[in-house]
Amino acid sequence: MRKQAPVISVLLTEKTRRMMLDDTAIAQLNTLGDVRWPAGATIDASDVDRLLQGATACLTGWGTPPFDAAARQRHPRLALVAHSAGSVRTLIPARLFDDGLRVSHAASKIAASVAEFVVAEALLAMRGIDRLHHRLRNGGEWLDVRAAVPQRLLGARTVGIVGAGYVGRAVMRLLVPFGCRVLVFDPYLDETEAAALGVVSAALDDALAQSDVISLHAPVLPETRRMIGARELALLRPGALFINTARAELVDQAALLAEIRAGRIVAALDVFDNEPLPPDSPFRDPMLANVTISPHAAGHTEEAHFAQGQAMVDEIGRLLRREPLHHEVTRAMLDRMA
Repeated sequence: MRKQAPVISVLLTEKTRRMMLDDTAIAQLNTLGDVRWPAGATIDASDVDRLLQGATACLTGWGTPPFDAAARQRHPRLALVAHSAGSVRTLIPARLFDDGLRVSHAASKIAASVAEFVVAEALLAMRGIDRLHHRLRNGGEWLDVRAAVPQRLLGARTVGIVGAGYVGRAVMRLLVPFGCRVLVFDPYLDETEAAALGVVSAALDDALAQSDVISLHAPVLPETRRMIGARELALLRPGALFINTARAELVDQAALLAEIRAGRIVAALDVFDNEPLPPDSPFRDPMLANVTISPHAAGHTEEAHFAQGQAMVDEIGRLLRREPLHHEVTRAMLDRMA
């Protein structure tokens, strides 16, 4: 009797499918088993339950409805959720880990995009390229423009990293070759591991007070929510660059706005409490020349998106071949992840 092919459910909206899965990934997925696709462009909880009937693995991503705590009871064959995005905290209840469901995610594939974005923001701020361009375009005299925009060398700066997860480490790998002194605050990073990464482990207050650039990469947990408030922001050096591509919830937004308005620091913000950022948000004020805003774009590059999808297709293949997973999220990891 011919062995029945495993059922693989794709729980992605049409938009996310096009973003994450190229022709190669789809062809590979089809060789792994009986692949079920959503019937429409969107997907809701009833679609999830229908598609998961008898499934061994599923592919999830941005736009997939959250699983409920009883999902494993309704779908006992389900062995793996391969999540093509990063955070699984709001998608998979902890109870499902306890019930034996395995989960993988593509956070490590997103990290490279965010890291490049952070370094780009730091370089732009250090060299003032946008200001040089704007002044010349508006008729500024050649040497006057050059003299008016200070030029700083990123490699000569001290950079503070808050959080040594996938993204924080990717930022470190890019910064260390510049020659930067990199201070890292993460309670789970010891001095030996920091030295191996070419960075220095530091207390949060020390990293804030000693850095010319601060970049946030911590997850939002009860102990990190609003961890950067007025007291912490006051520790920043005058003219310091404050970058947040992680989560707005890490920072007291009113205190941050007050510092920006005072003109004491420069900020590059990619995340906000309310997204999309409302048209009347004070962060959109064109008079705030010392803040750069972007629409939660740091992790989004075409190459990374396809790498995320491919990584999870590969992970499903490993599960079916009974090989070790490369991107697994364990129950122990969940408590300190985004």
